[in-house]
Amino acid sequence: MGDCVFCGLPQEATFAENDLFRAIYDRNPVSKGHALIISKRHVTNIFEAKPEEMAAIGELLKQVKGMLDEEYHPDGYNVVANVGTVAGQTVFHLHLHVIPRYQGDKDILKWDVQ
Repeated sequence: MGDCVFCGLPQEATFAENDLFRAIYDRNPVSKGHALIISKRHVTNIFEAKPEEMAAIGELLKQVKGMLDEEYHPDGYNVVANVGTVAGQTVFHLHLHVIPRYQGDKDILKWDVQ
């Protein structure tokens, strides 16, 4: 996809990958270590992923968490997939935000669970 920012990322931005996904650090992080896991195939969102892509994203998510744990020692994580404009999706290419959370963080993603 010619105008897709994630399709044109340089390989050197990648800090972890498997055959179907790659991980980069977010260029506008909301916390220290904020990473993105991005599909190598251009697909709009997680609901369009093939079963093998769902397995691969889970595998890379665990690997990235281990790397972030070792480097940043967070107290928790938000793992987010925004799907659709009303949900905050601005890049229409499948990606997960992996957001390390730390004691004392401001409420980045807070809503009341009912």
